Amino acid sequence: MFIVFCQKLFYISDDMEPPMPPLAEQILEYVAGRPEGTPIRAKGLLHLGSRAAVDQALSRLHRAGALLRIGRGVYVRPIEGRFGKRAPAPAKVVEGLSRSTGETIAPHGASAANGLGLSTQVPVRPIYLTSGRSRRLRLGKQSIELRHAPAWQLVLAGRPAGDVIRAAAWIGPKAASRTLNEVSRKLPPAELKALEAVREQLPDWLAREVSVVAAHA
Repeated sequence: MFIVFCQKLFYISDDMEPPMPPLAEQILEYVAGRPEGTPIRAKGLLHLGSRAAVDQALSRLHRAGALLRIGRGVYVRPIEGRFGKRAPAPAKVVEGLSRSTGETIAPHGASAANGLGLSTQVPVRPIYLTSGRSRRLRLGKQSIELRHAPAWQLVLAGRPAGDVIRAAAWIGPKAASRTLNEVSRKLPPAELKALEAVREQLPDWLAREVSVVAAHA
């Protein structure tokens, strides 16, 4: 009895929490080997325990700072660096989210235009287009905005030709001709062919400009 009392007193006097229960340790071991930004959900951990037990363990790990909660029921592992823990890179979180949910996710047109040298504007916070629902994810003090977009704005996700489509969608029909003419000179032939191949999926105003560029390539 005296030993047990001393152990409890030790935790209180040194402002320390008792060791985490085995389930929490198993979860940490499981997520440790996952790539940066991989979303962690209770449904993916049910091989370790019941739903209620897993939910409680995830909440406990979040309170202890071992996991970051980025949305309702969604967590990520913080990254250990030279200067302590940091949130995963937004691009890594979005990449992991796309893998786990099956959503198609691509950078917003403003980011695409900036990357192509068509604009100097940079969104204040990371914004992505998604085939899923619109929502925001919280990464510590930073947030990621996901905006639902029509299917044509998400074609060729992850490719320069797709960035051209999203940049043109953001810039608008009036400047579409200038946009396509500027970027067509920078795109490799394979990307120009990819752009031409998807023109039937695009709105008339953009499909027309893509056809003009393809004809003069």
